Amino acid sequence: MGDMIEVQNINTPGKVARVNAAKYADMLAAFEKAVPRASPGLTQDQLREAVKPHLSDALYPGGKTSGWWAKTVQLDLEAKGKMLREPVRPLRWHLAV
Repeated sequence: MGDMIEVQNINTPGKVARVNAAKYADMLAAFEKAVPRASPGLTQDQLREAVKPHLSDALYPGGKTSGWWAKTVQLDLEAKGKMLREPVRPLRWHLAV
């Protein structure tokens, strides 16, 4: 299964899950390239689409499972204070400065 990394979820404080470290690292790098660091941020759908061009085809062939991984990384970064949820509808996120 490969190396694993622990991730958090802002919606379930204190709970930790273990996920594939290589896929997490690749998605995190895509976030850093695609997600803005200021408002107005991106909606969930925009975020999922924005990261796709930056993902490894070896890890995400055809973008497969990228939506799940984008949400996992978003929730982990939010729990760690590295991503901010804007108080608007629809919800929007941006990376912390």
